[in-house]
Formats: sequence, structure tokens, C-alpha cells
Amino acid sequence: MNITRILQTRRQHGEYHRLVQELRLDGERFQRYFRLDRAQFDELLTRVGPRITRLETNWRSPISAAERLAICLRYLATGDSYRSIAYSYRVGITTVGYIIPEVATAIWECLVSEFMPVPKKEDWMTIAEEFRQHWNFPNCLGSIDGKHVNIQAPSKSGSLYFNYKGTYSIVLLAVVDARYRFRVVDVGAYGRRSDGGTLASSKFGKALQNGRLDLPEDRLLPEAEHLGCQPHVFVADEAFPLQRHLMRPFPGPTSPEGTGYSITDSPAPG
Repeated sequence: MNITRILQTRRQHGEYHRLVQELRLDGERFQRYFRLDRAQFDELLTRVGPRITRLETNWRSPISAAERLAICLRYLATGDSYRSIAYSYRVGITTVGYIIPEVATAIWECLVSEFMPVPKKEDWMTIAEEFRQHWNFPNCLGSIDGKHVNIQAPSKSGSLYFNYKGTYSIVLLAVVDARYRFRVVDVGAYGRRSDGGTLASSKFGKALQNGRLDLPEDRLLPEAEHLGCQPHVFVADEAFPLQRHLMRPFPGPTSPEGTGYSITDSPAPG
């Protein structure tokens, strides 16, 4: 049987039309398969469906929005290759290559304003209070770090994606709050850039540098009122630059505990 015959049997034997429909009868296994339960899947489909639906023509019947979403979520849940996903869902490898980024983009655009809005002053103040309560760190707005996500180097990209670890990557830059929740993300910087360079070129970094983040006013530090009002800060490691609203360790063990932070910093929680 050639590949065309295999693809033509998608509605009879494809994973979405067989296995996924059976999994709908078992909520626990459905959740393990997609990392979403049935209600979450259906809610997400309601939101992104209009963006990923394709018109039916006289020549062919398009892959449904639900199946497109299932292909994308299965890829995100497993990290399987496009080839593996294509075989199990009985669609073309190139088709999978179009579906996954298209659906992922639709998910981001539909959900980002609701689930990851840019924090406003009141939100920053709430985050700072949580850092004070949970980590005994006043005036802290978040922790910043970068993560290299390994990729295959795009053709003719030279050393743009080649990082200091000797692999090719793009950089995920993120700010998390006191409960480890992502509050700001920037994805796609070249792997050759340092974390500091990635921050400087990101929208968040530019807004931080130019004072456009709507941060809270300077406040007194508990039991250190003699120092006067101090700025709210984000914390980061040595790869980031020291700025008014960005705190990083001093080079080397400068504090009595060898942490690299100044003695005016609040101690870590016990």
C-alpha cells in the first residue's frame, strides 16, 4: 500500500478518528494523552476553532479544527517528531509542519491577553507582597532567567543560533513571581546572545530600561528605614547587568555567607 492510500484512510484509521474518540470515554487517559482534560480541550477548541478552520471545497474535505488542535496538542505533550505524528494521524508530514505552528500561534493569540497580560502597577505590588511574605524579600518583583531550547540550525543561519554550550538554540527569557508562575515571557532570541543581550533586545527589557513597566514607587525596606526609599527590583544571575530595577550578585563571594549579594539584602527563608 502506497502512502497516498494510507492517507486516504485517515477518517477510518487515523489516531484522531479512532483512539482519541475512545479516550473521550476515559477522562483520566484523555488527560494523560493531551495534558488537558476533555472540558479544557473543548473550551480551547471553542476559542481557537474559528482561527484554524479551513473551508471545504469541491476538491477536498479539509482537516477539521478539532483534529488540527489534537495534532498540535499531541506534539506539545510528547515532543514526538513530525514524522511520527504524521504516521499516527495519517496526514502528510508537510501538513503536520503547517498545522503545529499555525495552531500554536492561534492558541497564544487567543489566550495571552487573558492568562498572561502585562502586569500593571497593582499586579506588581501584589507580586512584591508575595515575595515579602513567602521569601522574606521586600521590594522584589520577580526572578528573571533565560533557557536555551535546542533546535536544528536553520539553513544558512551561520553561527546565529550557536550557543556557548556548543549546541544550536533559541532562548526563552522569562520572569516568574514568588509562586513560580510565569508573568512575562520572550521566546525566539538567537542562541548566540547572552542572557543580558537577550533581555536588552526584548520588549520587556526595553520597557524596563525606559521606565515603561508601570512599576511601583520606591519604598522603605523593613528594618532598614535609614537607607531611605529603595527601588523595586527584579533578581537575576551574573549573566545580567546591574541596573536600577535589576539586582544581580556581585562577582565572587563578597558577603559573609558567600552568596554574592550585599549585606542589605533580606536573608533567604528558613
